[in-house]
Amino acid sequence: MIDLAKYTKELSELFDSSDNILLISHINPDGDAIGSQLALYHYLTSKGKKAAMICPNNLQEFLKWMDGADQIKIFIRNRKKCMKMIEEANLIIMVDFNQPNRLGESEKFVTGSTAVRVVIDHHREPHDFANLLISDTSMCSTSELVHEIITIMNGKPYINRSYSEAIYVGIVTDTGNFEYGTYSGRTFRIIADILESGIDREKILNVVYNNFSADRMRLLGMALFQRMIILSNYKTAYIYLTKKDLADFNHVKGDTEGFVNLPLSIKGIHFSVLFIEKENFVKLSFRSKGAFPVNEFASKYFSGGGHLNASGGEYYDTLENTITYFTKVLEENEIKLNKEC
Repeated sequence: MIDLAKYTKELSELFDSSDNILLISHINPDGDAIGSQLALYHYLTSKGKKAAMICPNNLQEFLKWMDGADQIKIFIRNRKKCMKMIEEANLIIMVDFNQPNRLGESEKFVTGSTAVRVVIDHHREPHDFANLLISDTSMCSTSELVHEIITIMNGKPYINRSYSEAIYVGIVTDTGNFEYGTYSGRTFRIIADILESGIDREKILNVVYNNFSADRMRLLGMALFQRMIILSNYKTAYIYLTKKDLADFNHVKGDTEGFVNLPLSIKGIHFSVLFIEKENFVKLSFRSKGAFPVNEFASKYFSGGGHLNASGGEYYDTLENTITYFTKVLEENEIKLNKEC
């Protein structure tokens, strides 16, 4: 736990002295990235501050309904405009990531900016590329951290429907609707306050979790029936999807969201992996139950990272070779898996 009051004071002073604030989330943004970004945007604009938002690439469909999401400029779609926004900003706030390569194509423009740069994040092992780092790994999400900062800054919880919805989406998605993560009693007290503010919880959960296509449901069925492998000796299961699989089921961005969690519902399975074949590499998602640190596993073997029980990574080889390599390193971790799971 960090001295949040100290960091909040520094951030508040930066807000006061800045007349052009830019909020940036990470590439392939999830609910926490967009939720924390929008929450800051709604708070700042309510205080009369000039604030704008950039995301390195496209938002998933289940996030576009949130108030203010249409104000987020997509770098890969409007490079000149976004480069100008970065150049003109005198304060850049980066949320939900702590490594500059998560900025995608905008990295060199952000890191080369003369603006004061701030990172607000909850992941481990941050890189040094900001003037101010506000990082608390005890928080379940960056949205929870943003809410705590704004509560201190505001002198009391900030009440606003659009803000509350953004915080709620960030917390719920980064904990898998409270199935994993480092949430605490404080997290639920925040959720209670947000629900009492009048947001429509059922509507939000339906939009986030129950708004997929029939093709996505069929893809899921095929994945579980034909593409799931159980490795009982390692308390592990994995699902793999080829480029052809995705094409056959008219895959759109976000369709595989949640697939990696499902094998953990199998008795005796404590480690789950999803392999997705891309054009020149394989994307991996990791989930675990218990104390097995998938963030360390992802970092050591797959150039990734994340949370204790939820992480991701990449491997630049064929899908077949990636699975072969995964099986090999799984053997190296057999003792740890059996001990900590």
